[in-house]
Amino acid sequence: MNSKNKHDKLWGGRFAEQTDLSAEIFSASIHYDKRLYRFDIQASKAHAKMLCKTGLLSSDEKSKIIKGLNTILSEIESGNFEFRMDREDIHMNIEARLIELIGDAGAKLHTARSRNDQVVTDMRLYMKDEIISIVNLIENLQQSFLKKADENKKLIMPGFTHLQHAQPVLLSHHLLAYIEMLERDKHRLCDAYGRMNVMPLGSCALAGTPLPIDRKAVNDILGFEQISRNSIDAVSDRDFIIEVLSDIAILGTHLSRLGEEIVIWTTPEFSFVSLSDAYCTGSSIMPQKKNPDMAELTRGKTARLIGNLTTVLTLMKGLPLAYNRDLQEDKEPLFDSIDTIKGMLCVCDGMISNISFNEERLKNCAESDFSLATEIADYLVMKKVPFRNAHKIVGSIVSYCIGKNKTFKDLTLAQWQTFSSDIEGDIKKILSVETSIKSKKSAGSTSYAEVKKQIKYWRKIFDNVF
Repeated sequence: MNSKNKHDKLWGGRFAEQTDLSAEIFSASIHYDKRLYRFDIQASKAHAKMLCKTGLLSSDEKSKIIKGLNTILSEIESGNFEFRMDREDIHMNIEARLIELIGDAGAKLHTARSRNDQVVTDMRLYMKDEIISIVNLIENLQQSFLKKADENKKLIMPGFTHLQHAQPVLLSHHLLAYIEMLERDKHRLCDAYGRMNVMPLGSCALAGTPLPIDRKAVNDILGFEQISRNSIDAVSDRDFIIEVLSDIAILGTHLSRLGEEIVIWTTPEFSFVSLSDAYCTGSSIMPQKKNPDMAELTRGKTARLIGNLTTVLTLMKGLPLAYNRDLQEDKEPLFDSIDTIKGMLCVCDGMISNISFNEERLKNCAESDFSLATEIADYLVMKKVPFRNAHKIVGSIVSYCIGKNKTFKDLTLAQWQTFSSDIEGDIKKILSVETSIKSKKSAGSTSYAEVKKQIKYWRKIFDNVF
């Protein structure tokens, strides 16, 4: 393809030929990195102020640059800015437009910086902003879980292991488990925020600059916690992106597990919950269907989050120091993961806020399938029977009941005592799911008292905002 671009590049002084159109299309990133415009303008303003402070710009030139950048910001936000592919990326689009607006003063803005440190500064500013947004969405979802847990704090359900009935638990205890997962997700993102809160601007291409710049002055304006110590590292690593992608993938995995449970619980076979129509869809052919599509999509979109993490890990694994153009490919996976996880958090919040629980069905299932077997084993332990012996005794009782089509409540005391002389008349007192719940004494357990403590704890935690 021999079509030639008619526009000069800001970096084109060394080149005799213009960029081939196919190469221009292949290398352009403006169609996705234009979302960084606000952060690019923010960093450019700080850079201009510093250049003026150190005498590299006059006060008049600085004022023209700030005014021009404000004009560009208004043009972009009003939809009147022309994003041009021949200008490759958001940085060149803004700089070229600035030169059009104010002339030579605009051409001085790139003094003592490179696109290498410029883009990584923009990315860090953008990601700090997005982490705060994601953390707030996580907290919204946690509060929705807490509200449902509080509303249903005495509702009993079957607890599961291996997707088989295990022991009775409080529904509120089950819901609070998701708050714990989400809290760790929040902490991981906040930890990542701290590590990325480093200002790379002034590192230039990779070696710094001999010009008299003041990086601390820029840092004070932009609000980073510290200045990068090594200019090569500052422009060439993307571990801060990988870390956030990893945190988002873990968060997505937690939401995917929630989605899976909602899908299962809404089936007629389970009938544990009903979802609001607002978070379901119908079938194009079967009129009766109410499909939990938002839960399914939450589960499905997690695959993209994991894939995006793998993409950037693979991108970075073979790159020599310092900057390489490959790093342009870090943005689309990051942007996609951020957009996807925010959508997932919003829809999960909506589903949980509007979910209804089938109390009778939950309790009936909690009482079925010999769910109190462990309580009987614990009863025998309290009678000084070694746990392994107790386990074997109760297993034999379960086997007998299955063979005779009986439940524990159907057994007479004489029948109980054929399995163990340590079983006495008080065995009947433990054969209810309510007694099972009340009997739990360990910290963090599913007892009414412990769940009440957990709810009280989380109410205090949510008073603290990121």
